[in-house]
Amino acid sequence: MKAIVVLMDTLNRHMLESFTPSSWVKTPNISRLAEKSTLFNNHWSGSLPCMPARRDMMTGRLGFLERGWGGIEPFDVTLPQVLKSKGVFSHIVTDHYHYFKTGGENYCQAFNSWDLHRGQESDPWVSRVNKPANFTESVYGRAEPQYEKNRTTFISEEDYPGPRTMKAACQWLEDNEAAASFFLMVEAFDPHEPFDCPQHYLDLYEDDYTGPRFDWPKYARVGEPPEAIEHLQKRYAANLTMIDHWLGKLLDVMDSQQLWDDTLLFLTTDHGFLLGEHEWTGKNIMHVYNEIAHLPLMIHLPGVVPDKKGISAITQNIDLMPTLLDYFGIDIPQTVRGHSLLGLVKGTENHIRDYALYGTFGMTVNVTDGKYTYLRAPIHEDNYPCCAYTAMPTTFGAYLGTHNPDQIEVGRYLSYTNYPLFRIPISQAGVPFKMAQHVQHSLLYDIESDYHQLEPTEDEALIKRYTELLIQAMELEKAPDEQYMRLGLNR
Repeated sequence: MKAIVVLMDTLNRHMLESFTPSSWVKTPNISRLAEKSTLFNNHWSGSLPCMPARRDMMTGRLGFLERGWGGIEPFDVTLPQVLKSKGVFSHIVTDHYHYFKTGGENYCQAFNSWDLHRGQESDPWVSRVNKPANFTESVYGRAEPQYEKNRTTFISEEDYPGPRTMKAACQWLEDNEAAASFFLMVEAFDPHEPFDCPQHYLDLYEDDYTGPRFDWPKYARVGEPPEAIEHLQKRYAANLTMIDHWLGKLLDVMDSQQLWDDTLLFLTTDHGFLLGEHEWTGKNIMHVYNEIAHLPLMIHLPGVVPDKKGISAITQNIDLMPTLLDYFGIDIPQTVRGHSLLGLVKGTENHIRDYALYGTFGMTVNVTDGKYTYLRAPIHEDNYPCCAYTAMPTTFGAYLGTHNPDQIEVGRYLSYTNYPLFRIPISQAGVPFKMAQHVQHSLLYDIESDYHQLEPTEDEALIKRYTELLIQAMELEKAPDEQYMRLGLNR
Protein backbone atom coordinates (compact mmCIF):
# COMPACT_ATOMS: atom_id res chain seq x y z
CA MET A 1 0.00 0.00 0.00
CA LYS A 2 1.21 3.50 -0.82
CA ALA A 3 0.26 6.96 0.41
CA ILE A 4 1.31 10.50 -0.51
CA VAL A 5 0.51 13.71 1.36
CA VAL A 6 1.02 16.97 -0.52
CA LEU A 7 1.09 19.88 1.91
CA MET A 8 1.21 23.37 0.43
CA ASP A 9 1.85 26.02 3.06
CA THR A 10 -0.54 29.00 3.25
CA LEU A 11 -2.94 27.60 0.64
CA ASN A 12 -6.04 29.80 0.59
CA ARG A 13 -9.13 27.66 0.09
CA HIS A 14 -11.28 30.52 -1.22
CA MET A 15 -8.79 31.13 -4.05
CA LEU A 16 -9.02 27.59 -5.45
CA GLU A 17 -11.53 27.10 -8.25
CA SER A 18 -12.12 23.53 -7.04
CA PHE A 19 -13.76 24.96 -3.90
CA THR A 20 -14.77 28.40 -5.19
CA PRO A 21 -15.72 28.13 -8.89
CA SER A 22 -15.71 31.91 -9.25
CA SER A 23 -12.04 32.17 -8.24
CA TRP A 24 -9.81 34.13 -10.64
CA VAL A 25 -6.65 32.25 -9.63
CA LYS A 26 -5.24 29.76 -12.13
CA THR A 27 -4.69 26.34 -10.50
CA PRO A 28 -5.36 23.80 -13.29
CA ASN A 29 -3.41 20.98 -11.65
CA ILE A 30 -5.11 21.29 -8.29
CA SER A 31 -8.35 21.14 -10.28
CA ARG A 32 -7.00 18.12 -12.16
CA LEU A 33 -6.36 16.38 -8.82
CA ALA A 34 -9.81 17.40 -7.59
CA GLU A 35 -11.40 15.47 -10.45
CA LYS A 36 -9.94 12.28 -9.00
CA SER A 37 -10.56 13.17 -5.37
CA THR A 38 -13.22 13.62 -2.72
CA LEU A 39 -13.44 17.24 -1.60
CA PHE A 40 -14.05 18.14 2.02
CA ASN A 41 -16.19 21.25 2.34
CA ASN A 42 -16.07 21.69 6.11
CA HIS A 43 -12.39 21.16 6.90
CA TRP A 44 -10.82 23.32 9.62
CA SER A 45 -7.46 24.08 11.13
CA GLY A 46 -6.44 23.02 14.61
CA SER A 47 -3.30 24.56 16.08
CA LEU A 48 -1.78 27.53 14.26
CA PRO A 49 0.52 28.54 12.60
CA CYS A 50 3.14 26.40 10.77
CA MET A 51 4.90 24.15 13.30
CA PRO A 52 1.92 23.83 15.68
CA ALA A 53 -0.18 22.70 12.70
CA ARG A 54 2.42 20.12 11.76
CA ARG A 55 2.56 18.76 15.29
CA ASP A 56 -1.24 18.33 15.14
CA MET A 57 -0.94 16.45 11.85
CA MET A 58 1.92 14.27 13.10
CA THR A 59 0.32 13.39 16.45
CA GLY A 60 -3.41 13.45 15.69
CA ARG A 61 -4.20 15.73 18.62
CA LEU A 62 -4.55 19.47 19.29
CA GLY A 63 -1.59 21.15 20.92
CA PHE A 64 -2.39 24.87 20.98
CA LEU A 65 -3.99 24.84 24.43
CA GLU A 66 -0.76 23.48 25.95
CA ARG A 67 2.00 25.22 24.03
CA GLY A 68 2.75 27.14 20.85
CA TRP A 69 5.47 26.86 18.22
CA GLY A 70 7.95 24.12 19.05
CA GLY A 71 9.43 20.73 18.27
CA ILE A 72 8.03 17.25 18.63
CA GLU A 73 7.92 16.40 22.33
CA PRO A 74 9.72 13.27 23.62
CA PHE A 75 6.36 11.86 24.73
CA ASP A 76 4.61 12.48 21.40
CA VAL A 77 3.48 9.44 19.41
CA THR A 78 3.95 10.50 15.79
CA LEU A 79 2.84 9.24 12.40
CA PRO A 80 6.32 8.44 11.00
CA GLN A 81 7.32 6.70 14.25
CA VAL A 82 4.29 4.44 14.16
CA LEU A 83 4.72 3.71 10.44
CA LYS A 84 8.39 2.84 10.97
CA SER A 85 7.50 0.48 13.85
CA LYS A 86 5.12 -1.36 11.51
CA GLY A 87 7.61 -1.64 8.65
CA VAL A 88 6.22 1.14 6.42
CA PHE A 89 9.06 3.19 4.88
CA SER A 90 8.46 6.95 5.07
CA HIS A 91 10.21 9.83 3.33
CA ILE A 92 9.71 13.59 3.47
CA VAL A 93 10.85 16.03 0.80
CA THR A 94 10.43 19.68 1.72
CA ASP A 95 11.67 23.24 1.40
CA HIS A 96 10.07 24.21 4.71
CA TYR A 97 13.25 25.34 6.45
CA HIS A 98 11.51 25.83 9.82
CA TYR A 99 11.98 22.09 10.37
CA PHE A 100 15.69 22.77 10.77
CA LYS A 101 15.79 25.84 12.97
CA THR A 102 15.29 26.20 16.72
CA GLY A 103 11.68 25.26 17.49
CA GLY A 104 11.37 22.71 14.67
CA GLU A 105 13.18 19.75 16.22
CA ASN A 106 12.44 16.06 15.68
CA TYR A 107 9.87 16.22 12.88
CA CYS A 108 11.86 15.13 9.82
CA GLN A 109 14.21 12.95 11.85
CA ALA A 110 11.39 10.50 12.60
CA PHE A 111 11.09 9.61 8.90
CA ASN A 112 13.24 6.86 7.42
CA SER A 113 14.79 9.50 5.19
CA TRP A 114 14.40 13.20 4.51
CA ASP A 115 15.35 15.70 1.82
CA LEU A 116 15.56 19.48 2.44
CA HIS A 117 15.73 22.04 -0.37
CA ARG A 118 17.22 25.30 0.87
CA GLY A 119 16.54 28.94 0.15
CA GLN A 120 13.02 29.88 1.25
CA GLU A 121 12.37 33.07 3.18
CA SER A 122 15.10 33.74 5.80
CA ASP A 123 16.68 30.29 5.60
CA PRO A 124 20.35 30.97 6.56
CA TRP A 125 21.65 29.33 3.40
CA VAL A 126 23.67 31.57 1.06
CA SER A 127 26.54 32.80 3.21
CA ARG A 128 27.73 36.32 2.45
CA VAL A 129 28.99 38.68 5.14
CA ASN A 130 27.84 41.88 3.43
CA LYS A 131 24.30 42.80 2.54
CA PRO A 132 23.41 42.37 -1.15
CA ALA A 133 24.09 45.42 -3.28
CA ASN A 134 20.42 45.56 -4.36
CA PHE A 135 19.04 45.39 -0.81
CA THR A 136 16.76 48.31 -0.02
CA GLU A 137 14.39 49.35 2.73
CA SER A 138 12.23 51.34 0.29
CA VAL A 139 9.57 48.68 0.02
CA TYR A 140 6.09 48.02 1.31
CA GLY A 141 6.03 45.23 3.85
CA ARG A 142 9.27 43.37 4.48
CA ALA A 143 12.60 42.87 2.76
CA GLU A 144 15.14 40.62 4.46
CA PRO A 145 18.88 40.56 3.63
CA GLN A 146 19.09 36.78 3.92
CA TYR A 147 16.36 36.21 1.36
CA GLU A 148 18.01 38.67 -1.00
CA LYS A 149 21.15 36.54 -0.73
CA ASN A 150 19.21 33.32 -1.27
CA ARG A 151 17.37 34.55 -4.33
CA THR A 152 20.62 35.33 -6.13
CA THR A 153 20.77 31.57 -6.78
CA PHE A 154 17.39 31.50 -8.55
CA ILE A 155 18.68 31.85 -12.09
CA SER A 156 15.92 29.83 -13.73
CA GLU A 157 12.51 28.68 -12.57
CA GLU A 158 13.89 25.25 -11.72
CA ASP A 159 16.23 26.88 -9.21
CA TYR A 160 13.41 28.07 -6.95
CA PRO A 161 12.98 25.89 -3.83
CA GLY A 162 9.34 24.99 -4.56
CA PRO A 163 10.02 23.59 -8.02
CA ARG A 164 13.12 21.81 -6.68
CA THR A 165 10.98 20.18 -4.00
CA MET A 166 8.41 18.91 -6.50
CA LYS A 167 11.13 17.70 -8.86
CA ALA A 168 12.77 15.80 -6.00
CA ALA A 169 9.45 14.17 -5.11
CA CYS A 170 9.04 13.05 -8.72
CA GLN A 171 12.57 11.65 -8.73
CA TRP A 172 11.92 9.80 -5.48
CA LEU A 173 8.87 8.15 -7.02
CA GLU A 174 10.91 7.21 -10.08
CA ASP A 175 13.66 5.75 -7.91
CA ASN A 176 11.15 3.75 -5.86
CA GLU A 177 8.77 2.66 -8.61
CA ALA A 178 9.25 -1.01 -7.66
CA ALA A 179 8.35 -0.45 -4.00
CA ALA A 180 5.19 -2.18 -2.81
CA SER A 181 4.59 0.10 0.17
CA PHE A 182 5.65 3.59 1.30
CA PHE A 183 4.53 6.90 2.74
CA LEU A 184 5.78 10.04 0.95
CA MET A 185 5.23 13.51 2.39
CA VAL A 186 5.73 16.32 -0.12
CA GLU A 187 5.89 19.72 1.56
CA ALA A 188 6.04 22.86 -0.52
CA PHE A 189 6.61 26.14 1.33
CA ASP A 190 4.87 27.92 -1.55
CA PRO A 191 2.59 29.79 -1.74
CA HIS A 192 3.86 31.08 1.64
CA GLU A 193 5.30 34.58 1.55
CA PRO A 194 7.46 36.10 0.17
CA PHE A 195 5.43 35.81 -3.02
CA ASP A 196 8.38 35.47 -5.37
CA CYS A 197 8.35 33.68 -8.71
CA PRO A 198 9.41 34.22 -12.34
CA GLN A 199 7.79 37.21 -14.03
CA HIS A 200 5.83 35.16 -16.56
CA TYR A 201 3.52 33.89 -13.80
CA LEU A 202 2.74 37.44 -12.73
CA ASP A 203 2.12 38.34 -16.37
CA LEU A 204 -0.73 35.80 -16.40
CA TYR A 205 -2.61 38.18 -14.12
CA GLU A 206 -2.02 41.32 -16.23
CA ASP A 207 -0.30 43.09 -13.38
CA ASP A 208 0.55 46.70 -14.20
CA TYR A 209 1.61 47.84 -10.73
CA THR A 210 4.46 50.37 -10.70
CA GLY A 211 4.77 51.22 -7.00
CA PRO A 212 7.35 50.13 -4.41
CA ARG A 213 8.25 46.48 -4.26
CA PHE A 214 5.61 44.54 -2.32
CA ASP A 215 5.98 40.77 -2.19
CA TRP A 216 6.36 40.13 1.55
CA PRO A 217 3.57 41.66 3.64
CA LYS A 218 3.88 42.42 7.31
CA TYR A 219 1.42 40.88 9.75
CA ALA A 220 -0.37 44.15 10.33
CA ARG A 221 -3.31 46.39 9.60
CA VAL A 222 -3.49 47.40 5.96
CA GLY A 223 -1.62 50.65 5.49
CA GLU A 224 -0.74 50.35 1.80
CA PRO A 225 -2.82 51.91 -1.00
CA PRO A 226 -5.46 49.78 -2.77
CA GLU A 227 -3.33 49.29 -5.89
CA ALA A 228 -0.56 47.80 -3.76
CA ILE A 229 -2.97 45.35 -2.09
CA GLU A 230 -4.28 44.32 -5.52
CA HIS A 231 -0.69 43.75 -6.62
CA LEU A 232 -0.01 41.69 -3.49
CA GLN A 233 -3.01 39.48 -4.24
CA LYS A 234 -1.76 38.96 -7.79
CA ARG A 235 1.68 38.09 -6.46
CA TYR A 236 0.16 35.47 -4.18
CA ALA A 237 -1.82 34.13 -7.15
CA ALA A 238 1.30 34.01 -9.33
CA ASN A 239 3.25 32.13 -6.65
CA LEU A 240 0.37 29.67 -6.27
CA THR A 241 0.16 29.16 -10.04
CA MET A 242 3.89 28.38 -10.12
CA ILE A 243 3.69 25.65 -7.47
CA ASP A 244 0.51 24.35 -9.10
CA HIS A 245 2.46 23.95 -12.34
CA TRP A 246 5.07 21.85 -10.56
CA LEU A 247 2.40 19.84 -8.78
CA GLY A 248 1.39 18.87 -12.31
CA LYS A 249 4.77 17.14 -12.73
CA LEU A 250 3.97 14.98 -9.70
CA LEU A 251 0.55 14.15 -11.13
CA ASP A 252 2.25 13.19 -14.40
CA VAL A 253 4.28 10.60 -12.48
CA MET A 254 1.07 9.39 -10.86
CA ASP A 255 -0.27 8.87 -14.39
CA SER A 256 2.82 7.19 -15.82
CA GLN A 257 3.21 4.78 -12.90
CA GLN A 258 -0.56 4.20 -12.61
CA LEU A 259 -0.31 5.14 -8.94
CA TRP A 260 -3.95 6.19 -8.90
CA ASP A 261 -4.81 2.49 -8.71
CA ASP A 262 -2.98 1.76 -5.44
CA THR A 263 -2.01 5.06 -3.79
CA LEU A 264 -3.89 7.23 -1.30
CA LEU A 265 -3.24 10.93 -2.00
CA PHE A 266 -3.97 13.93 0.24
CA LEU A 267 -3.75 17.60 -0.72
CA THR A 268 -4.15 20.10 2.11
CA THR A 269 -2.50 22.97 3.99
CA ASP A 270 -1.71 24.23 7.48
CA HIS A 271 -3.57 27.56 7.33
CA GLY A 272 -4.66 30.37 5.06
CA PHE A 273 -3.55 34.00 4.88
CA LEU A 274 -5.21 37.42 4.84
CA LEU A 275 -4.44 39.52 1.76
CA GLY A 276 -6.38 42.62 2.73
CA GLU A 277 -9.56 40.95 3.94
CA HIS A 278 -10.84 42.42 7.23
CA GLU A 279 -8.27 45.22 6.64
CA TRP A 280 -5.39 42.90 7.59
CA THR A 281 -2.46 41.19 5.94
CA GLY A 282 -0.94 38.05 7.43
CA LYS A 283 -1.99 35.82 10.32
CA ASN A 284 -1.22 35.17 14.02
CA ILE A 285 -1.95 38.60 15.50
CA MET A 286 -5.60 39.09 14.53
CA HIS A 287 -8.76 36.99 14.86
CA VAL A 288 -8.64 33.63 13.10
CA TYR A 289 -11.11 34.49 10.35
CA ASN A 290 -12.42 31.89 7.90
CA GLU A 291 -9.81 32.91 5.33
CA ILE A 292 -7.21 31.56 7.77
CA ALA A 293 -9.06 28.68 9.47
CA HIS A 294 -11.28 27.11 6.77
CA LEU A 295 -8.91 24.88 4.82
CA PRO A 296 -8.87 22.94 1.55
CA LEU A 297 -8.69 19.17 1.78
CA MET A 298 -9.03 16.64 -1.03
CA ILE A 299 -8.39 12.90 -0.83
CA HIS A 300 -7.95 10.41 -3.62
CA LEU A 301 -8.75 6.91 -2.33
CA PRO A 302 -8.04 4.08 -4.80
CA GLY A 303 -11.12 2.20 -5.91
CA VAL A 304 -13.57 4.88 -4.74
CA VAL A 305 -15.51 7.03 -7.20
CA PRO A 306 -15.50 10.56 -5.71
CA ASP A 307 -18.81 12.04 -4.61
CA LYS A 308 -18.99 15.23 -6.67
CA LYS A 309 -21.06 16.95 -3.96
CA GLY A 310 -18.14 16.65 -1.58
CA ILE A 311 -18.15 15.86 2.13
CA SER A 312 -20.07 18.20 4.45
CA ALA A 313 -18.97 16.58 7.73
CA ILE A 314 -16.73 18.69 9.99
CA THR A 315 -13.10 17.55 9.78
CA GLN A 316 -9.74 18.87 11.03
CA ASN A 317 -6.05 18.48 10.35
CA ILE A 318 -5.74 16.13 13.37
CA ASP A 319 -7.59 13.59 11.22
CA LEU A 320 -4.64 13.14 8.85
CA MET A 321 -2.67 10.76 11.09
CA PRO A 322 -5.51 8.36 11.98
CA THR A 323 -6.66 8.29 8.34
CA LEU A 324 -3.23 7.22 7.14
CA LEU A 325 -2.85 4.61 9.89
CA ASP A 326 -6.31 3.24 9.10
CA TYR A 327 -5.38 3.02 5.42
CA PHE A 328 -2.26 1.00 6.25
CA GLY A 329 -4.26 -1.25 8.60
CA ILE A 330 -2.40 -0.03 11.70
CA ASP A 331 -4.09 0.40 15.08
CA ILE A 332 -4.59 4.05 16.03
CA PRO A 333 -2.77 5.00 19.28
CA GLN A 334 -4.88 5.93 22.29
CA THR A 335 -3.30 9.39 22.43
CA VAL A 336 -4.87 10.30 19.08
CA ARG A 337 -7.93 12.57 19.22
CA GLY A 338 -8.56 12.77 15.48
CA HIS A 339 -10.68 10.39 13.41
CA SER A 340 -10.11 8.37 10.28
CA LEU A 341 -11.76 9.94 7.25
CA LEU A 342 -11.92 6.74 5.20
CA GLY A 343 -15.52 6.03 6.22
CA LEU A 344 -16.56 9.48 4.99
CA VAL A 345 -14.79 8.95 1.67
CA LYS A 346 -16.30 5.49 1.21
CA GLY A 347 -19.77 6.70 2.17
CA THR A 348 -20.14 4.37 5.16
CA GLU A 349 -20.13 7.33 7.57
CA ASN A 350 -21.52 10.85 7.33
CA HIS A 351 -20.43 12.40 10.65
CA ILE A 352 -17.38 12.21 12.92
CA ARG A 353 -17.62 15.29 15.18
CA ASP A 354 -20.03 18.05 16.11
CA TYR A 355 -17.59 20.95 16.02
CA ALA A 356 -14.00 22.00 15.35
CA LEU A 357 -11.84 23.66 18.00
CA TYR A 358 -8.89 25.74 16.76
CA GLY A 359 -6.58 28.60 17.55
CA THR A 360 -3.11 30.00 18.13
CA PHE A 361 -1.48 29.50 21.51
CA GLY A 362 -2.00 32.53 23.74
CA MET A 363 -4.52 34.10 21.39
CA THR A 364 -8.21 33.46 20.79
CA VAL A 365 -9.74 30.04 21.24
CA ASN A 366 -12.32 29.37 18.54
CA VAL A 367 -15.06 26.89 17.83
CA THR A 368 -17.34 26.25 14.86
CA ASP A 369 -20.17 23.83 14.22
CA GLY A 370 -20.31 24.78 10.55
CA LYS A 371 -23.21 27.16 11.21
CA TYR A 372 -21.60 29.67 13.52
CA THR A 373 -18.03 30.49 14.48
CA TYR A 374 -17.25 31.83 17.92
CA LEU A 375 -13.93 33.64 18.37
CA ARG A 376 -13.24 33.99 22.10
CA ALA A 377 -10.70 36.67 23.01
CA PRO A 378 -8.57 36.92 26.18
CA ILE A 379 -9.98 39.34 28.74
CA HIS A 380 -6.67 41.04 29.59
CA GLU A 381 -4.25 42.67 27.17
CA ASP A 382 -1.30 41.07 28.99
CA ASN A 383 -3.01 37.69 28.47
CA TYR A 384 -2.60 36.70 32.12
CA PRO A 385 -2.50 33.87 33.06
CA CYS A 386 -0.99 31.78 30.27
CA CYS A 387 1.47 28.89 30.59
CA ALA A 388 3.31 26.67 28.14
CA TYR A 389 3.70 22.98 29.03
CA THR A 390 6.71 21.38 27.43
CA ALA A 391 9.71 19.13 27.86
CA MET A 392 11.35 20.90 24.89
CA PRO A 393 11.38 24.62 25.75
CA THR A 394 12.23 25.85 22.26
CA THR A 395 10.04 28.12 20.18
CA PHE A 396 10.29 30.22 17.02
CA GLY A 397 14.06 30.64 16.81
CA ALA A 398 14.35 31.08 20.58
CA TYR A 399 13.96 29.46 23.99
CA LEU A 400 10.98 29.74 26.30
CA GLY A 401 11.44 30.98 29.85
CA THR A 402 14.78 32.74 29.47
CA HIS A 403 13.26 36.01 30.74
CA ASN A 404 11.59 34.42 33.80
CA PRO A 405 13.47 31.23 34.81
CA ASP A 406 12.61 31.78 38.49
CA GLN A 407 8.91 31.29 37.64
CA ILE A 408 9.31 27.94 35.84
CA GLU A 409 7.92 24.88 37.62
CA VAL A 410 8.35 21.18 36.85
CA GLY A 411 5.71 18.48 37.25
CA ARG A 412 3.43 15.97 35.56
CA TYR A 413 0.74 18.28 34.27
CA LEU A 414 -0.83 16.61 31.20
CA SER A 415 -3.25 13.72 31.60
CA TYR A 416 -2.10 11.80 28.53
CA THR A 417 1.56 11.53 29.54
CA ASN A 418 3.51 10.84 32.71
CA TYR A 419 6.53 12.67 31.30
CA PRO A 420 7.71 15.52 33.56
CA LEU A 421 7.20 18.93 31.98
CA PHE A 422 8.23 22.52 32.40
CA ARG A 423 5.32 24.84 33.16
CA ILE A 424 6.50 28.20 31.86
CA PRO A 425 4.44 31.37 32.43
CA ILE A 426 4.18 33.22 29.13
CA SER A 427 3.93 36.97 28.72
CA GLN A 428 4.28 39.35 25.81
CA ALA A 429 8.06 39.31 26.37
CA GLY A 430 8.27 35.55 26.17
CA VAL A 431 6.89 34.73 22.73
CA PRO A 432 7.84 35.78 19.20
CA PHE A 433 4.32 36.90 18.24
CA LYS A 434 2.26 39.60 19.90
CA MET A 435 -0.51 38.04 21.98
CA ALA A 436 -3.97 39.44 22.62
CA GLN A 437 -3.02 42.92 21.43
CA HIS A 438 -5.38 43.07 18.47
CA VAL A 439 -8.22 40.79 19.61
CA GLN A 440 -9.84 42.71 22.42
CA HIS A 441 -13.38 41.55 21.69
CA SER A 442 -14.99 38.12 21.31
CA LEU A 443 -17.03 37.72 18.13
CA LEU A 444 -19.80 35.36 17.01
CA TYR A 445 -20.62 35.02 13.30
CA ASP A 446 -23.42 33.27 11.43
CA ILE A 447 -21.23 31.80 8.69
CA GLU A 448 -24.18 30.32 6.79
CA SER A 449 -25.51 33.81 6.01
CA ASP A 450 -22.30 35.80 6.63
CA TYR A 451 -19.47 33.49 5.55
CA HIS A 452 -17.01 36.36 5.12
CA GLN A 453 -17.63 37.40 8.75
CA LEU A 454 -18.49 41.02 8.14
CA GLU A 455 -21.22 41.50 10.76
CA PRO A 456 -20.95 39.79 14.17
CA THR A 457 -24.20 38.84 15.84
CA GLU A 458 -25.19 40.42 19.15
CA ASP A 459 -27.76 37.74 20.05
CA GLU A 460 -27.02 37.11 23.74
CA ALA A 461 -28.73 33.72 23.80
CA LEU A 462 -26.63 32.52 20.87
CA ILE A 463 -23.45 33.92 22.42
CA LYS A 464 -24.25 32.04 25.65
CA ARG A 465 -24.91 28.85 23.70
CA TYR A 466 -21.59 28.99 21.85
CA THR A 467 -19.72 30.00 24.99
CA GLU A 468 -21.03 26.80 26.57
CA LEU A 469 -20.01 24.81 23.48
CA LEU A 470 -16.52 26.28 23.71
CA ILE A 471 -16.22 25.31 27.38
CA GLN A 472 -17.44 21.79 26.57
CA ALA A 473 -14.88 21.47 23.75
CA MET A 474 -12.03 22.70 25.95
CA GLU A 475 -12.98 20.34 28.75
CA LEU A 476 -12.95 17.36 26.38
CA GLU A 477 -9.45 18.41 25.31
CA LYS A 478 -8.46 18.72 29.00
CA ALA A 479 -7.34 22.30 28.59
CA PRO A 480 -5.15 23.68 31.40
CA ASP A 481 -7.10 25.61 34.06
CA GLU A 482 -5.50 28.95 33.27
CA GLN A 483 -6.88 28.82 29.71
CA TYR A 484 -10.38 29.33 31.13
CA MET A 485 -9.14 32.12 33.40
CA ARG A 486 -7.41 34.12 30.66
CA LEU A 487 -10.49 33.83 28.44
CA GLY A 488 -12.87 34.79 31.26
CA LEU A 489 -14.80 31.52 31.02
CA ASN A 490 -16.85 30.39 34.02
CA ARG A 491 -16.88 26.61 34.17
